[in-house]
Amino acid sequence: MAANQDTTQTALITGGSRGIGLAAANALGLLGYRVILVGQDAERAMSAATGLRARGVDAYGYGCDVASASDVARLSSALHEDTATSSVDVLITSAGVMSERMAKTLRTRPEEWQRVMGVNLDGVFHCVAAFVPGMVERRAGRVITVSACLGRFTGPGLGGGLAPYRISKTAVNALTRNLAAELQFGKRGVLVDAMCPNHCRTDMGGPDAPRSAEEGADTIVWLATRSATQPDGEPVPTGLLWEDRAEVPW
Repeated sequence: MAANQDTTQTALITGGSRGIGLAAANALGLLGYRVILVGQDAERAMSAATGLRARGVDAYGYGCDVASASDVARLSSALHEDTATSSVDVLITSAGVMSERMAKTLRTRPEEWQRVMGVNLDGVFHCVAAFVPGMVERRAGRVITVSACLGRFTGPGLGGGLAPYRISKTAVNALTRNLAAELQFGKRGVLVDAMCPNHCRTDMGGPDAPRSAEEGADTIVWLATRSATQPDGEPVPTGLLWEDRAEVPW
């Protein structure tokens, strides 16, 4: 290995300019990761990165509408032009929007459906398509999709109402599981998992939610930093839905 080769791991976090995404970026940054904060508002993303740099974190901020495939492609090209950010080792898809409160299946306007699906589901796909092939080529990487308890087929999930949001998160779960299967559940070096942060005090969760953004981000950080193999050399469990560092049923 060349003496000047950069071995710092790079984590790209969509929705990284605030809330759970920013909390995850801060925690990973303090552990020595280089973090790329991606937000729809470029100024806010850059401001958040500036705040992290003041704490000693190697942070970059970029504006990108993850619902747009062309925007994500431009982001990927911009990162490749900078040798410090040319490869993404950890992808955290935290960008998300809530549906209108009365958006039941039979009351949802097509525009509302497309708005929520565009960010919550298409945004995940666009980022996976842009950044995961490099992980597969290097045979190392982490993909962590931020899902929601409301998207589960069990527990509190799919209980009616908030249809675009619930269904988008269920689809993210399916995308996550399917991608993990395609990558042979860690045998190709890339771990792919979904996680539920639970109800947190964020712009979406509101000020009265029971958990902090940092508590919501804990499982993300754990998934991003855990070893890829067990003591016997076998891949760790992956292709799962996690909550508070424990597997929960889909």
